[in-house]
Amino acid sequence: MIWTCDVMVIGGGPAGLAAAISADKEGARVVLVEREARLGGILKQCIHDGFGLVRYEEKLSGPEYVERFIDEFRSRGIEAKLMTFVTSVERIKEGFKVTLVSRDGVEVYEAKSLVLATGCRERTSKQVFIHGTRPSGIFTAGTAQHYTNLLGQLPTKRCVILGSGDIGLIMARRLTLEGAEVVGVYEIKNTPSGLTRNIHQCLNDFNIPLHLSHTVTRVFGMDRLEAVEVAKVDEHLKPIPGTEEKIECDALILSVGLIPENELAETLEVRIDNRTKGPICDSNLMTNIPGIFACGNALHVNDLVDYVSESGEIAGKNAAHFKRAENKSVIEIVPSETLLYVVPQSLNLNGYINDFVMYFRSNRIYENCIFRLKIDGRTVFEKRYPIVRPPEMERVVINLKGINLRATTVVRAEIVRDEE
Repeated sequence: MIWTCDVMVIGGGPAGLAAAISADKEGARVVLVEREARLGGILKQCIHDGFGLVRYEEKLSGPEYVERFIDEFRSRGIEAKLMTFVTSVERIKEGFKVTLVSRDGVEVYEAKSLVLATGCRERTSKQVFIHGTRPSGIFTAGTAQHYTNLLGQLPTKRCVILGSGDIGLIMARRLTLEGAEVVGVYEIKNTPSGLTRNIHQCLNDFNIPLHLSHTVTRVFGMDRLEAVEVAKVDEHLKPIPGTEEKIECDALILSVGLIPENELAETLEVRIDNRTKGPICDSNLMTNIPGIFACGNALHVNDLVDYVSESGEIAGKNAAHFKRAENKSVIEIVPSETLLYVVPQSLNLNGYINDFVMYFRSNRIYENCIFRLKIDGRTVFEKRYPIVRPPEMERVVINLKGINLRATTVVRAEIVRDEE
């Protein structure tokens, strides 16, 4: 038997929940697929506060934040397929044929549109080329968080943290509060990778040292990690001979970046942006494959869960209104060399909405600058910033009402110095 739905959302974290609720509000029949036994994604283990400051103007923990979406999801009676895996997706005339596997067996659905809300994963020690043996005691920050917050097990007594990403910074504080000693946080770049507020609240407030332009070059130990070797790096991020230092520890916590989970998208020939590592999307958050939408950390790695939910709502709403008959017509947004990336990467000319949300990151630190959007050389939007930093994603809402957009229109996004 083949089941049908209007929108299938793949992923039950904050992006997927927001997308499912949004599509349901638009009158679509929605099915959400989640591989874990519970909804909520990574927020189930994020017991620290700081979530919801933008959306609710409250300090919520991760479980508190996502529970609000779960409650609404359930109150709307949206179907959820838990502990269920997508094994294949086939493009058909009416949309997509999706094969699911769960404890109940194999099920086949036909969906008019798909929303990819598959989140992201952490880089491992082998992806950052740390030499040495393979002892136990090397964890990603998310794994250490899982052990500490969900399993109630302290994974270390004395550790080194490599990378200053937000999860690593939060775990530096969390492990310290649980009685572990965090020797220091070592960052290969000359600037921190996490949010400024986390540098202050998680490191400075607990006297945990941050060593910039340093990296871990080697690990020691047979059964269990016994020590790591750290070294300074030059401007090319290469270790400087003679600067090596051996630090005794029983754990190495890695916070060396996140990668959007897009293996499923790639099997569907969705184009991936080399800058974001997520799908290339238009202003409706639709990919190059008509009917496939992306949102949350599967689209690009966000700093705040509030924006993860926002992109889910945008994708879900547009997926509910997707019409198979319409031709996809887009205009590329060209980022200047001052931008690390922009999302979306193009404007959708079909059923175009005047307001659209744009997310961007600068390629380096700029002070007293302007973010500007130009169409055919004319400035249509600008916003001034006292400072922008690569670790801190920025968000703007751009209104193009009354602006004539054609297939030949040239759209350019840039950061320039504020001369006023």
